[in-house]
Amino acid sequence: MSRPAKATINLNAIRANYRLAKQCSGGKAAAIIKANAYGHGAVRVAQALSSEADAFGVACIEEALELRESGITTRIMLLEGVFTPDELSAVDRLDMTVVIHTQEQLTWLLAARPERPLAVMLKLDTGMHRLGFAPENVQAIYTQLAQCPHVGDITLMTHFSRADEVDEAFTATQIARFQAAVATLKVPLSLANSAGVLAWPAARADWVRPGIMLYGADPLDQPNAHSCQLQPAMSLTSALIAVRELAAGESIGYGARFTCEQPVRVGVVALGYADGYPRHAKDGTPVRVKGQKSRIIGRVSMDMLTVDLTAIPDAKVGDPVELWGDDVAANSVAAMSDTIAYTLFTGVTRRVPLVYVD
Repeated sequence: MSRPAKATINLNAIRANYRLAKQCSGGKAAAIIKANAYGHGAVRVAQALSSEADAFGVACIEEALELRESGITTRIMLLEGVFTPDELSAVDRLDMTVVIHTQEQLTWLLAARPERPLAVMLKLDTGMHRLGFAPENVQAIYTQLAQCPHVGDITLMTHFSRADEVDEAFTATQIARFQAAVATLKVPLSLANSAGVLAWPAARADWVRPGIMLYGADPLDQPNAHSCQLQPAMSLTSALIAVRELAAGESIGYGARFTCEQPVRVGVVALGYADGYPRHAKDGTPVRVKGQKSRIIGRVSMDMLTVDLTAIPDAKVGDPVELWGDDVAANSVAAMSDTIAYTLFTGVTRRVPLVYVD
């Protein structure tokens, strides 16, 4: 019998979430599938979206190469651009759209000799202060690109730092800075990440870049009518491998973090931090056992964690346990672990098999 831990990926949910992004934006959408599609499997997700996605977004050449070698011909955006000038030959060969966000990248691009004109996304720093050119320099840089014979289509882009905070005005400030910088340039624009798509209508320009929303986790600090339509795509599940009764006063697990205040029926689940479940999940983190509400009690171990079965007296070895998925929101687990759903999804390790449902 194989270990019961697995992550089931609902490809139809990912398609539905992509369509929601398109519906909200009214324009084109680049499905962001970097970091192995946020842990969901980049190739399978790309294949599931290949007939309708306008483009895919990846972080590096290696991620793009994996898609091309699997037969994906859809447009690919290289979101961090190239790290060395020789990578531009791979951009050319793989027929990618390259982001330019530093003077070094601009210099490399202008000096390149590609076989075909390269599509470019010019990134502005409107307040994230991570990557991008200062808005006041964009007109001059755009002119350099537009006059370069081996530069093709040009799109202007930026990235939001606080779009998930729906009452925070800084996103409006970033939008205004971007619009002022590009006002005279008649080219495609791209501002919105998932939170921008869901909560900031002014950010829904020619291109949007949905990431976490594709996988069904709401990025907003206050859910709205759009984000409530998201469908969870990953269900992380396992099973009970032991059940025991503990008396009041007994403690559970490493460090004896949880001490029973009354008799407790304890279930041991075959899943731990070596599978990607957060070690720092607090007592009370929600789980479902046989479809019924339960909670984590005691510190998560490398290969196991323990749950409270006191209110589920018929639970037994072999019964299914959902750690997050359709009934347990990944955001709820993340909140109880002082992290975010992004880290949960991308942290699922290779010993957890991905099982696809289409």
